[in-house]
Amino acid sequence: MSELKNKELFAEPVPCSARPLLFDDEKCIGCNACANICQVDILIPAPEKGRHPIVLYPGECYYCGACVMACPRDGAIRLQHPLMNRAKFVPVRKGEHHEA
Repeated sequence: MSELKNKELFAEPVPCSARPLLFDDEKCIGCNACANICQVDILIPAPEKGRHPIVLYPGECYYCGACVMACPRDGAIRLQHPLMNRAKFVPVRKGEHHEA
């Protein structure tokens, strides 16, 4: 175990087409409440104090919203569901009838 004390560890974000979390740099205070609450540990605190956490594994996000709910600043973090999950229900206009 003493060998690990002198080792420097590093991590890099994994490339992914998903962008589950959007941060507003104007509102985020870098408190890391979102990183601490994340159930799947996709976030790590930013190396620079006062900056939003780094999303390391965006493809692993459960889209649970815990990070958004834990954030003390409204609008500092926003959950963005994948396009295919953003269903829109269009109301049927009165008088229209579609047969299956």
